[in-house]
This record gives sequence, structure tokens and C-alpha cells, in this order.
Amino acid sequence: MSLVAPRRKTRVLNVGDVRIGGDNPIVVQSMATADTRDPKATLEQIAKLADAGCEIVRIAVPDRKAAAALPDIVPYSPVPLIADIHFEHTLALKALQAGIHGLRLNPGNIRKEEDVREVVALAKERGTPIRIGVNFGSVAPMPKEFVDEMAEQNATQIELRAEWLVRSALGHIRILEDLDFYDTKVSLKAFEVPVLLEAYQRFAKLPNDYPLHLGVTEAGT
Repeated sequence: MSLVAPRRKTRVLNVGDVRIGGDNPIVVQSMATADTRDPKATLEQIAKLADAGCEIVRIAVPDRKAAAALPDIVPYSPVPLIADIHFEHTLALKALQAGIHGLRLNPGNIRKEEDVREVVALAKERGTPIRIGVNFGSVAPMPKEFVDEMAEQNATQIELRAEWLVRSALGHIRILEDLDFYDTKVSLKAFEVPVLLEAYQRFAKLPNDYPLHLGVTEAGT
């Protein structure tokens, strides 16, 4: 008798030459802490992560200088790279143009609809997947109506926080689906492990087949 729970069936995404989801093995990803504006230091750290067993590495792209360095990093990386983008859609465009293998991007954080359309169109053209990365420390405040709704269900604080993570992710996903984009994976990160587990379990029960990216945020010690 197998002691391993059956895997949730998901769509398959290609992050460079690494396949995620479906019946493919679970993939290990970590992130570089080197300044992306320094290609040499970033590539050295990526190589160390790859040697340690990482199959995908996320790099931060916080500004235009970091985006401008990507052509000196992406082609020389031993593993596929994910560009972590916040708010500024032009950074996502520059990352895609540099050949990045995946984006970590929440479309709801980009204010203009036409900017989201531009990013999604280029990601679709290049076959580049997008990770919706919801983080409890940075989601929008819970509206009173939502809190009241959960109170009527006698929800615990763990359930309340987990459900808000799920609904926040669904809002971002809906933006991509409305643009006919489905090469998406989802993370629902929290610094409290019970909240994290509850959020992933709730999302996994919904009628969707998006692969899940598992991770703890603000983990500290």
C-alpha cells in the first residue's frame, strides 16, 4: 500500500527546458540574493545553487539597471531563471525580451489594463509562464464584508487568513484568464505554516488545474 497521497492533476508548464506539473517530478527552486545589477556575482550564485540541486532560480528585477543586466545573465545561466517583478510592467517586458524563462508577477498590481495586456501578449508570444505569487504580508487589507462573511461561517483566524490568500490569488488569476492566458502557476505564501497549509489545501480543492509553487515566506529561523 502506498503511503504517498495521490498527486493533484495539473497542466504542464515549460520553464525553459524544465517541465512543471502533470506527472513530472517535483522541481526544486531557490532564489539568488546577489544584486542582479552585478551579472558576475549573480551568475556565480546561480551556479552554486545549481550545483546544490536547484533546477530553477529566481532573480530579483527591482529596477531598470537590473533589467538591463539580464542579457548578460540569462543566456549564461545553467538553469532556467524566473524574474521577480513588482508593479512596473516595463521591467517585465525587458525581462521577456532578454529571454527570461518565467515571470513572478501579480497582474493586479499593475495599474493600467493596457500595460497588463502588453506583458501578457509578449509572454504568450514567447511561451513564458507566469507565477501568481500571493504573499500574506502584502495582500490588500481584508474588507469588512469578507470578515463578516467568514464570521458567519465561524471561521478560525487560520481559515480567515487562508481564505483571503486564496481569494486574492483568484483575483489575479482572473485577470490573466480574461486575457486568454493559462500558462500559470500559483503560490500562496504565509509566515504561519498552518495558514500556508490551509490556503494550499483550499486552493487545491477548487476546480482548476494550475500547478502549485510551495514556499514559506518571511521564514526567518
